[in-house]
Amino acid sequence: MTQDVEHADDRPDRAPDIDPAGTARGERRYRFLVAGYAFSSYGTFLNMVALNLFVYETTGRALAMGLFMAVRLGSGFLAGLAAGGLLARFTAKSLMLWTNVAQATVMLLLVFAPEGMRTAALMAVSVVVGACGTLFMVSLRSSIPEMVGGERRSWANSLSITGRSLAMVAGFASAGVVVSLVGYTAAFVVDMATFVVCAVTVALLPIAGGGRGKDARPESEGDSGGRTQKGERGTGTGRRMPGAFLRSAAAPGLGLMVVLRGADAFGSSSHNAALPVYSAGLDASHPAVFVSAFWCLWALGNVVAQQLIQRYIKHTGRSVGAPGFGYGTCLMSGAFILAFAGFPSAATAVIALAAGAADGLTEVSYTSHLQTLPTDLRGHAFGLSATVENLGFGVGMVLVAAALDGHRPLTVVAWSHGVAIVIAVVFLIRVTGSRRRDRVPAPRSGADRGEQVR
Repeated sequence: MTQDVEHADDRPDRAPDIDPAGTARGERRYRFLVAGYAFSSYGTFLNMVALNLFVYETTGRALAMGLFMAVRLGSGFLAGLAAGGLLARFTAKSLMLWTNVAQATVMLLLVFAPEGMRTAALMAVSVVVGACGTLFMVSLRSSIPEMVGGERRSWANSLSITGRSLAMVAGFASAGVVVSLVGYTAAFVVDMATFVVCAVTVALLPIAGGGRGKDARPESEGDSGGRTQKGERGTGTGRRMPGAFLRSAAAPGLGLMVVLRGADAFGSSSHNAALPVYSAGLDASHPAVFVSAFWCLWALGNVVAQQLIQRYIKHTGRSVGAPGFGYGTCLMSGAFILAFAGFPSAATAVIALAAGAADGLTEVSYTSHLQTLPTDLRGHAFGLSATVENLGFGVGMVLVAAALDGHRPLTVVAWSHGVAIVIAVVFLIRVTGSRRRDRVPAPRSGADRGEQVR
């Protein structure tokens, strides 16, 4: 498995024996799913604003907003630990369906919760949305190779990220209008409806599941008699889930990638917490202007990057590869640091676009690389990744919030993203060094050298 995992990106992103009709059908189905995912993402980003404001209005305490976020991240953390085991027992399609149903249901409960039960309902929303959001993403990403084919995984990842980025812009841009004009209840109903739409798109997909499920066999099975390339047995129906989880963490090159992903999440917490503070310092009377403009430009850069990535894949037949993850992280972290350096508005706009483009590159390259893992490890790897990301972001929010009380936003963001840059450089050194060693030809024997002389 070492060669397959570490250098899977070296393989072309096309396969010579693809059925064009089957590929077209798979891509149409996947586009249908992405449309539903974009709808639910819109509702999620809409409620990221509406729910936080509602929590503060209901409780009257800023600490409650922090607790709400902590519960949400904690639920996502635990869901990441369980995701691989659930994917070993149930199909990805069923998990994607029921996580949307659960989120729609809990939003409905919040709408009809009586006055005295609203705080409890909010905590229930925090738990369910945090856990189900993580499970949905792990299920979707781990099942993409089965839905569209491994040779189209980078295209599929790019398409889903584009949908989410557009939904982010629409959700953030409309949140203030929806809440101001029609109130919190309407915002929650809209969010519930988006989860229902996503559940319907999943239910209508004419696929068996897109995941392993109880009866599916791991990719590594076949002539090997059900053993992996290392000679170990697969996870079967999930009874050996801890072993599979540890094997996914120990896959060559994956451990450092996941650590870098966690450092990236830690850095992301810094600019998410620092942006409102920095924006208020620029214009105390309109603190939301800079934040809104920055995230809109970020999302635009992300969408542009996805279009360029798709064209690159189409013309070269290759994925962006693991190095793209390292280079993208360096560029993204550097751009976020520069965003707080006080440059003129035009320069900051370009920086925001660059940050979004680099973020899009890291997302596609990272997700596509994890999807090269064997089926019996892929779900556990994505679950491990989600756990580390939630941990990095959660710990970062606590530390950054404390640091912002005594330091400038630029200082806090520079230190936080600086950690990600250092780890990214280490990762790039390892990746490029490993590839360089693999390209060095083996020394020829003395007989071969003698023949050349003669």
